[in-house]
Amino acid sequence: MREGALTRTAEPAKRYIVRPGERVRLNRTNPNDTSGFNGVKDTGRKELEKLTARLAELQELLYAGHQHAVLIVLQGMDSAGKDGTIRRVFEGVNPQGVRVVSFKTPSVQELDHDFLWRVHEQLPARGEMVLFNRSHYEDVLITRVHRLITRAVWERRYREISEFERMLTEEGTTILKFFLHVGRGEQKRRLQERLDDPTKHWKFRETDVQERQRWNAYMKAYEEALTKTSTTWAPWYVVPSNKKWFRDLFVSERIVEALEGLRMRYPPLPPGLRGSTIG
Repeated sequence: MREGALTRTAEPAKRYIVRPGERVRLNRTNPNDTSGFNGVKDTGRKELEKLTARLAELQELLYAGHQHAVLIVLQGMDSAGKDGTIRRVFEGVNPQGVRVVSFKTPSVQELDHDFLWRVHEQLPARGEMVLFNRSHYEDVLITRVHRLITRAVWERRYREISEFERMLTEEGTTILKFFLHVGRGEQKRRLQERLDDPTKHWKFRETDVQERQRWNAYMKAYEEALTKTSTTWAPWYVVPSNKKWFRDLFVSERIVEALEGLRMRYPPLPPGLRGSTIG
């Protein structure tokens, strides 16, 4: 990755990656943190503009080369900024090679299969980048908090998810997983804003308030899920997300860094066409 883009947030990247076997304690991660930029929003936004342009270049290489697949997982509490991250970080990419998938309440047909069944058909093909706005992790989060499954089931699913992701990486998929860590006070402010601003009423759901009452249960579920499923092949990042600009910058840098690490090149012309001219 270009030195100028990486140096300022290299240390936070190391700080906020969940190392395999590390026990996660979300109350020890400051959701207001902007390490590497000392709270300078304008500097961060200028860097984000450069990264957005670079991501567009890399995404075109990914699509043209048709050799690699990229899966990006975004998880977080309501109003943590999953939609905003997708909108801001990926505003410059070619929609032909990018898809956003949101997993809602499972259908009757989906419930008749294993919990990963509905995920398979949504995975990225070679040359494609897919963003999961919520994901297969809902099946060890909301199902646990609402007691729809037992401890034995969610403990088994941690292992199944990790092995599922191992298989994907061995088949050539790069997986990037981000937990957008928003504080409880900031969530309250954002939800209230949705109530007060007529242009944001459509974002508000009655269940947002109900789920907020289960905050502690969700934090515990997230901590265990992050601990049990952060692996060498698909590690989690805990992203401080109270400051939207820093959240977007951090996510963008990690994606650009991963894509540059693939060392992609545009495919050459077939041998028979090299040196040809158009008459």
